[in-house]
Amino acid sequence: MTTGRVTPSSAAHDGDPPIPQAHDFLGARHDRNARRTVAVLILCAVTMAVELIGGWLFHSMALIADGLHMATHVGVMFVAGGAYWFARRCSGDPSFSFGTGKVGDLAAFASAVALASTAVLIGIESIERLINPLPIAFGEAIPIAFLGLAVNVASIWLLHDDHDHAHHEHEHDHGHAHHDHNLRAAYIHVLSDAGLGIFAILGLAAGRWLGWTWLDPIIGIAGAFVILRWAIALARASGSVLLDRVPDTRLAAEIRSRIERDGAQVRDLHLWRLGPGHHGLILSLAAPEPLAPAAYRAHLAGLPTLSHVTIEVERA
Repeated sequence: MTTGRVTPSSAAHDGDPPIPQAHDFLGARHDRNARRTVAVLILCAVTMAVELIGGWLFHSMALIADGLHMATHVGVMFVAGGAYWFARRCSGDPSFSFGTGKVGDLAAFASAVALASTAVLIGIESIERLINPLPIAFGEAIPIAFLGLAVNVASIWLLHDDHDHAHHEHEHDHGHAHHDHNLRAAYIHVLSDAGLGIFAILGLAAGRWLGWTWLDPIIGIAGAFVILRWAIALARASGSVLLDRVPDTRLAAEIRSRIERDGAQVRDLHLWRLGPGHHGLILSLAAPEPLAPAAYRAHLAGLPTLSHVTIEVERA
């Protein structure tokens, strides 16, 4: 109806048989985002390998620890990249009633859970270090922190998207309809790690030159709180999509207003997100003198995110 590649059907009789609909509800930047995620996956994998091999050759536990930490990045990017691949590969599979546009949201929710778990572990470890301080190998830790920060900055540049920002916590307006939660999850992961890296460098520098060793675990606790907050916001946004929560109350109100302007009464309205930039709509209405379903579909012209529309018309 409104996207150019999808022709909405109607449950009522238009006089003609319904036109079969496509179910490709992937985001407009799906393939671009997939390529960038794979690039970050390769970058993290190479860094992980270098750190682990270097740690083994030079007997550096700090390098090995950071290599294992980088492995978590590889895992997150692998899940994100796999979601892009699966969604594209199965986009035409008729067994998915409304396409595979939500696969990215499923991956994002899994990443949010992993991110929250990481935040909790960081918080627990930081509190333990605050109570029972351990000696810090500043000579090894600071260069590794800079290396990790460089990798994260490169990853942030690759994953940054003008339509997906980590600081958004609400998905209930038109401007957020195109958000790719899978890319957003990967972006938040590297952004949070970069933020922790910056504070870690400051804490290590303060510990080495000022003797403030207590600052390192304090920064860890603060960082864990920020990461947990981002993880909860991401879980809320992606979970709302998975549970078919109304993605935009203003859009639903606009649809109802347009349909009822000719005296019809909306009896049932279901609006949900099918994928980035795509909404589904099932609408049941009644009117004393009902118009043809095509006329009611015309009332919805100009709402570009409605990609799959079913209208049922009854006489009041």
